[in-house]
Amino acid sequence: MADLIVKGGVLVTMDSQGRVIDEGAVAVEGGRIVAVGKASEVLREHGAEEVIDASGCIVMPGLVCSHTHLYGMLLRGAPLFSRIEPPSDFMQILQRVWWPVDEAMSYEDAYASALVGALEFLKTGTTLFADTYSGPNSIEGVLDEIARAVEAVGIRGFISFEATERHSREEGERGLKENLRYIEKTGNRGKVRGMICLHASFTVSDELLVRAKEEADRLGVPLTMHASEGLVDVYHNLERYGKRTIHRLRDLGFLGSNVVLAHCVHLDEEEMGMLAETGTKVAHNPMSNMLNAVGVAKVPEMLRLGVKVGLGNDGYIFDAFENMRAVYLLHKVHNRDPRILTPKEVLEMATIRGAELYGLEKELGSLEPGKLADIIVIRPDVLPTPLDSRTVYGHLVNTVDGDDVQTVLVGGEVVMRDRRVLTVDEASVLETAQKAASKLWERLEQVEPQIDRLSS
Repeated sequence: MADLIVKGGVLVTMDSQGRVIDEGAVAVEGGRIVAVGKASEVLREHGAEEVIDASGCIVMPGLVCSHTHLYGMLLRGAPLFSRIEPPSDFMQILQRVWWPVDEAMSYEDAYASALVGALEFLKTGTTLFADTYSGPNSIEGVLDEIARAVEAVGIRGFISFEATERHSREEGERGLKENLRYIEKTGNRGKVRGMICLHASFTVSDELLVRAKEEADRLGVPLTMHASEGLVDVYHNLERYGKRTIHRLRDLGFLGSNVVLAHCVHLDEEEMGMLAETGTKVAHNPMSNMLNAVGVAKVPEMLRLGVKVGLGNDGYIFDAFENMRAVYLLHKVHNRDPRILTPKEVLEMATIRGAELYGLEKELGSLEPGKLADIIVIRPDVLPTPLDSRTVYGHLVNTVDGDDVQTVLVGGEVVMRDRRVLTVDEASVLETAQKAASKLWERLEQVEPQIDRLSS
């Protein structure tokens, strides 16, 4: 007897055969998928204590955000430019916006932003994310606060502290130690796991890069860092080391199959080849890259070379469907080629490829027997054309919004049903976040723009 069956919808499995099943069903037992197929067959072979009728809906694996900053939620609508001159490039964005925010962040802010960020992920269908937090005045123990918030909402996440030596070598050591502390404390089991994170190659030394890779390899955990997001990264490495970013990372032994590099906008052909050769993975953040005007990553070229690419939001827009639409359209216009990416390829980046980036492709990212039952049910609010196996990929990229997600299961547990979140009180979460944001904005009035102080 199964615990639960989701039946009747168009089943988008995202498995290696790319199966899409009209009038499909998924049976769940003990938190895992035990059967996937036509509803008539699954229902004949499996009874269930509960049946969710998904007729007229899309049923698919929970979405994966490959790179985010949950604390970015507290900047939504912030009146920043009433007190600072608007930044004109990426480095000024860091100096005038993000680094002052980092300075002002508190433990309470970390908790509040993680709570509301996880809630928005849940409500728009993302069940697994990879987060990096930054705050020099809230380091030791902060990952416990973030984990507490995410666990309350009930989704999955990799969480980390963004170690940097922007102020001092000691600051980088404290950030790395916070990641190690959380990983070793939890054994890296459960829904909220740790990983190791560095900020970017232009704010960390060779010594910290090497140490972080050694610790990630020792513990068997993912290692992530921003790479070649803006030209400042490339120029820093050329001026100080005589090498482009990926060349430096390769020569230090930093690259590898457990490494996820966020952005990778400014790579040349040789650098992309290095990623492919070492199995290094990339988290693409198209909407953030547009917001910060840093350029367009060569994602089609990376895919052609065999680099695994997932889809992230970099702390900007949390609705994965908006991000999917952005990546689908951005590369077409940038390459002046409407064939450049298909809806299915885009959807893979937000599901099975995202799981592959963090070594979870055997557990998540597709609907297959034996995998964890992270499932979302989508009912498009506006559906001008038929929904079936022929049209579903197109609808997912061109029609669906996060608000169309109706029901979400994580590990077989229903955490949102018919748009009602069952784990936390939404009004209370929003109140907590708004109070934290107001106080944070007040503190930002007293924080000056920050500059990169990294010495040799």
